[in-house]
Amino acid sequence: MRILPRSPELPSAPGLSALEDAIRKDLERLEYPRRPWVLPRCTRAGQPVLDVLVIGGGQSGLTAAFGLMRERVTNLLVVDDSEPDLAGPWKTFARMHTLRTPKHLTGPDHNLPNLCFQSWYEAQHGEAAWQEVERVPKEMWADYLNWYRRTLEIPVRCRTRVGALAWSAEEECFVAPLHHTREGDAGVLHARKVVLATGIDGSGRWEVPSVVAGLPRELYAHTRDDIDFEALRGRSVGVLGAGASAFDNAAVALEHGAAEVRLFYRRKSLPNVNPYRWAEFVGFLKHHADLPDADRWRFIHRIMEMGQLPPADTFRRARTFPQFHLHGGSPWLSAEEVGGRARVRTPQEEFTFDKLIVGSGTVTDLSLRPELALLHEDIALWKDRFTPPKGQEHADLLRHPYLGEHFELQEKQPGRAPHLSSIFNFTFGCLLSLGFGGASISGMKYGLPRLVSGVTRQLYLDDRDAFFESLERYDEKEFEP
Repeated sequence: MRILPRSPELPSAPGLSALEDAIRKDLERLEYPRRPWVLPRCTRAGQPVLDVLVIGGGQSGLTAAFGLMRERVTNLLVVDDSEPDLAGPWKTFARMHTLRTPKHLTGPDHNLPNLCFQSWYEAQHGEAAWQEVERVPKEMWADYLNWYRRTLEIPVRCRTRVGALAWSAEEECFVAPLHHTREGDAGVLHARKVVLATGIDGSGRWEVPSVVAGLPRELYAHTRDDIDFEALRGRSVGVLGAGASAFDNAAVALEHGAAEVRLFYRRKSLPNVNPYRWAEFVGFLKHHADLPDADRWRFIHRIMEMGQLPPADTFRRARTFPQFHLHGGSPWLSAEEVGGRARVRTPQEEFTFDKLIVGSGTVTDLSLRPELALLHEDIALWKDRFTPPKGQEHADLLRHPYLGEHFELQEKQPGRAPHLSSIFNFTFGCLLSLGFGGASISGMKYGLPRLVSGVTRQLYLDDRDAFFESLERYDEKEFEP
């Protein structure tokens, strides 16, 4: 793999330049086997066919692409609909101060010490400064990922969305229509393999409960939205949800001078035990996918049952304000517009707010994904393969895709859509099948090798006959007898 010197318009601190030199040497020393091996393909009309199209240019898409590039799969492209350097949530709708994961987590580095976040940080600020860091600031994580992309020369096309993927049996590849967010239609791409790296909502969408969705749009926002918090100064705000994002948005509203913020959640008390911290060990992170279905279900069902909680610092951030109020055991039963405000009814009482913020997370439903619009009916879901024990039913988990051991989609009816296995779901929708593999920093260390191995395996097996023919033709003599 080749890394070019940093371009003049991207100045680098001396320590960072030295780190980039070290990474270059690392990659050169680990370059075996060097020669390209994936057989090039074109359509019958002569159009090039990508070996891999990665949809999503955030942390999962970039790290998947680099993993494939290290395995000499270089005919690939990452497509993302964000503005340059703004992929992922870190500089847009993520409103926490720091990442929620421990600072020492690794994953994007692919076990290259010089490529990990700590090395990047210390190259600019020194080892002593790293010792003072408790958690990684979210903007700094975004800066690291942008440096990662530039340094490793990962090909990314920004401001571009992928429409409904279609399988061409004649060309034996996917046809991917493109749409530029500013210029409109951007033609099509052809790709043998597709990696979905579209984040937490990548197997569904952000959820707005029906009780809220009927209100005028100006009265509510999702935590995913671009919210004008300054407009909430002196206003009353109702927040739905007990997770970290709900507390983050409540805190930002308070910090911008909201007169009152009330946060409502269904449980009687807030969870204060984090199952994600329990899960941070080799056994679960590496081998959840190897468990029988019943065991995979009971582990993930229990994690979901334990619930998401706000991290301690997030909780304290909101609780610092006297105008912040918690309402446990208080789902929203109805919401209506009254005099230009939102009236919310709970089992206990009614409240009226100037603005509602919904932090109810995502819903899993592949039929909601535009890139799967022509394919979702043939994709196997967990409800097609598994019946939960009584008392462990969970509608959203049953809608999760039933994935193979390398994140590949499975066909619902054998033989009807075998091409689906050429799509790899590296989103949060892999949770039930493979654990924290996609859209989670903590799952990258073990999820990425699985994903990369699955893609390269298919690329080799698909062309086994051509590779055998090349073996039969091989005639490079080592010496003359």
